[in-house]
Parts: sequence; C-alpha cells; structure tokens
Amino acid sequence: MGLGTGEIVAIVAVVLLLFGGKKIPELMKGLGKGVKEFKDASNSNESSDNITTVHTDDKTKADS
Repeated sequence: MGLGTGEIVAIVAVVLLLFGGKKIPELMKGLGKGVKEFKDASNSNESSDNITTVHTDDKTKADS
C-alpha cells in the first residue's frame, strides 16, 4: 500500500503546477513549524501527565 516512484513524481508535479517553484519553500517552512509545534505540545502534555501521576501518588501516600 506504499507509494511508488510514479505516484511520488505525479504528486510533486501537481504540487509544482498548483503552487509554483517559489511558493514551495514557504509552504514547507510553514509545515515544519506546524509539526514542531505539534511535537512540542505533545511533549508538554506527556510531561504534565507524568507530573500529575507523581502528584497523585504523593497525595495518596499522604492520605494513608
């Protein structure tokens, strides 16, 4: 179910036709920023989950 060479070439050709050569670097830069923000938010969420878990464990021990 992977993409073959022909499909990738066709996709690149369509993107070039739609956006032009000058616009593609701007689009890739925006895409990269979006991916970076998503990863940062995901990592932030994971670390807050860990803090919450530790905090909950400490509270449970204090109640005992």
